[in-house]
Amino acid sequence: MPVSVKNDYPSEADETLVKWAQQGDTEAFEQLVFRHRDKIYARALMMMRNEDQALEYSQEAWVKSWQRLVQFQGESSFATWVTRIVINLCLDQLRRQKRVRTESIEAMEEESGGVERQLPAPETNPTAGLEQDELRRRIDEALGKLTDAHRTVVVLHEFEGLEYKEIAKRIGISIGTVMSRLFYARRRLAFLLQSLKRERSE
Repeated sequence: MPVSVKNDYPSEADETLVKWAQQGDTEAFEQLVFRHRDKIYARALMMMRNEDQALEYSQEAWVKSWQRLVQFQGESSFATWVTRIVINLCLDQLRRQKRVRTESIEAMEEESGGVERQLPAPETNPTAGLEQDELRRRIDEALGKLTDAHRTVVVLHEFEGLEYKEIAKRIGISIGTVMSRLFYARRRLAFLLQSLKRERSE
């Protein structure tokens, strides 16, 4: 194990801290948690829309990342690796919940060809002219109004950069369903963002 002074940890790169942590250095791992805990919590909150659940699954993700740290080979960044862990935990919980209301609404929307056909066409850029902080708030608010199924594909594709095939494999649905949900979710988000923009300007 490397001989390090505690004050040196903040100046070390993630790669170095990971190597030390893999050798049993708990302080190195604590520094990694300190650096990335806000991002991991934010991703869990985006998925679950519940602060208590976000806290629970983000904490569980850190426990699992410590337990599996020897498996981390550095093929991606450490932050990306832990983000995948927390997303998988959230997906598992969303699968368990299987809310009847969510599933029935989604089925109704898809059978009718998508509610987006009933919606007015959104502006080309509904977020034009918004400050970054305000934009983030509105996007977060709009995401909260999507169903779990639609929000999940948006988070995985738009925020995590996963391809349709990988999303389909991770969630256990067809690529066609991924495309359908993503299409609907994007249109719905655009409509919601435009509505929020009008509400705030009135």
